[in-house]
Amino acid sequence: MSRTSAGHVPATFARALAALREQASPSSLAIACSGGLDSMVLLHLASSWCRQHGIPLFAFHVHHGLSPHADAWLAHVDGAAAALGAVPDHRRVAVEKGGAGIEAAARKLRYRALGAMCRAHGVPVLLTAHHLDDQAETVLLQLLRGSGPAGLSGMDAANGAPELLGHPDLVMARPLLPLARAELEAYALEHGLAWVEDESNLDQRYARNALRHTVMPALAQAFPGFQARFARSAAHAQSAQRLLDELAEQDLAASLADGAVDVARLRTMSLDRAYNMLRHWFRQQGLAMPSTAWLGEMVAQLIEARHDAQLLVTHPACHIRRHRDRLLITPKLAILSGMRDPDDEGVIEKRGESFRWQGEAALAFPAYGGVLHFDAAETGFDASWLRGQPLVIDFRKGGERLKLAANRPTRSLKAHYQAADVPAWERARLPIVSSGQQLLFAAGLGMDCHYLGNGGEARIALRWESKTDGS
Repeated sequence: MSRTSAGHVPATFARALAALREQASPSSLAIACSGGLDSMVLLHLASSWCRQHGIPLFAFHVHHGLSPHADAWLAHVDGAAAALGAVPDHRRVAVEKGGAGIEAAARKLRYRALGAMCRAHGVPVLLTAHHLDDQAETVLLQLLRGSGPAGLSGMDAANGAPELLGHPDLVMARPLLPLARAELEAYALEHGLAWVEDESNLDQRYARNALRHTVMPALAQAFPGFQARFARSAAHAQSAQRLLDELAEQDLAASLADGAVDVARLRTMSLDRAYNMLRHWFRQQGLAMPSTAWLGEMVAQLIEARHDAQLLVTHPACHIRRHRDRLLITPKLAILSGMRDPDDEGVIEKRGESFRWQGEAALAFPAYGGVLHFDAAETGFDASWLRGQPLVIDFRKGGERLKLAANRPTRSLKAHYQAADVPAWERARLPIVSSGQQLLFAAGLGMDCHYLGNGGEARIALRWESKTDGS
């Protein structure tokens, strides 16, 4: 059968939906409908299928406001959806015009709006009209970007995309992916479907349009049917990526302890295998995938340095740190206005904050990043004595000493924190409470036993609760 024939389009769609029902058993479906050729074919096929199976269908449109014809496109989609028995809905988004990344920005806003509509209507599956030519363009774009197997895998027939759609349980499916655009056009003409033409699709300043109007026609002339061969290559890349993911899962399970990667085990791996595992680790944490150059620099710094080095590598969304031969992902935290000691995040000089305790259950200290609790306890400071003390909260300056129990020695805070395996970057954010020259409490450690008592008078135990915002 000719690739321009429309005869097998409904059968291909039906097979994709049958596979989807086995995977997700959706109670309703939605389609992303721009009003263009591809999405109008999808609307027509989906409406017929949903009527046959007694499943509600929604047609969701995103109004970008970038074209003078945007209102007409919205009206076209609403009218076509209503005529075919689908429930229409739309969202308006504001895309900043003239920006260098307008295409990516519009895409991000479009998918987030589609996810919001699915959530509002309780729809578990969103269908998009991506087809075989789109798959070929995607693979070629990824190749031009220097992507690895994950990028060259192209688009899946169905997958979740919570970071794109803002919806953790939504399935996004592409039932037209095996079909060429020419087949969809033949189907639309056969069934008398009307569609809109987005003039921005002719603008070759956008990378995908440049491929579509210059490179792809040249490929089609020299290599007829190249789209299907690109799709086969994408399937091979998907298979290879699945194997890499399985290996990475095994390696990470063997290397991970308490959320940290064992550096010693990482050193035993080849660089390729280490990179594969680390990329999988970042993906699990929802982090943007680093470049090979950045990954190589991170491995060189964090793995090859001496055992006791306190190293930091900055990722756009987090910090990668090494502590006692463990790699940890830590959030980027805002500088606290009470911080005085230099660290790798900067320094702000500030004196400690004086206060009096007047019986409150807790006192907030935003400059120190948390709340100091005053808990009734069997063992603690005498409440009357504590009320009479002029108190100061501060970050440590060095040289402070603490005795945690009568049968334990007085030691420096640094020694206590080291013994408790508290990393240096966390110590810098843990405040202390003093009265005059007397250290009473160190967050993360406890109270000095010289001023504690048991029973009798009301006793108060100090407790620090950090309030980090991850910024």
